[in-house]
Amino acid sequence: MTATTVLTARALLLDMDGTLVNSDAVVERIWRRWAERHGLDGDEVMKVVHGRQGYASMAVLLPDRPMEQNLADNARMLAEETADMDGVVAIPGAADFLASLRGLPHALVTSADVPLSTARMAAAGLALPDVRVTAESVGASKPDPEGFLKGAAELGVAPADCLVFEDSGAGIAAGRAAGMRVVGVGARASVHRPDVLVGDLSGVRVEAVGDGEVRVSFG
Repeated sequence: MTATTVLTARALLLDMDGTLVNSDAVVERIWRRWAERHGLDGDEVMKVVHGRQGYASMAVLLPDRPMEQNLADNARMLAEETADMDGVVAIPGAADFLASLRGLPHALVTSADVPLSTARMAAAGLALPDVRVTAESVGASKPDPEGFLKGAAELGVAPADCLVFEDSGAGIAAGRAAGMRVVGVGARASVHRPDVLVGDLSGVRVEAVGDGEVRVSFG
């Protein structure tokens, strides 16, 4: 990426954890406890869990376990996460970035459910976008593209005209599978070859340029 990188789109689709909100501290605490309970290596578990819904991560990590157990375990994990906001903060630049999107087509597309996404955005002091695709909205977790495709459909924008902001390998894969360009946010994104990579959101500028187009500048 250079200071002059500019992309145009008709809608922006935003992941939450790692993209707008830094929730790494709580994610590490809860998933490392889960790894210990199941006799798994915590470092290996942390390579899998970012970006996916909990049950989908469990299916990768415990492939022989019945899905019913994963879903029940996931419900308990979500309750734990929703009760733990210690260390949850905004990604640098996120508040100004979201403010710049007011009146422009954008949506939150997150693997968190409604209670968790609402709590984390509030803990980070960030306003929730009007259009939200959460865990309850989809039948398949990232890296499946369903969430991003639903976000595009709700905004009435073709997938190819959407720009995804993501931090995780699963999320970047989901955006690509949806036929969208992807802006990677943070160090986790760097190994997954997004179309553009930024350290955080502080250097991202958004402006409407007419005819329904949005210009996004990085630098």
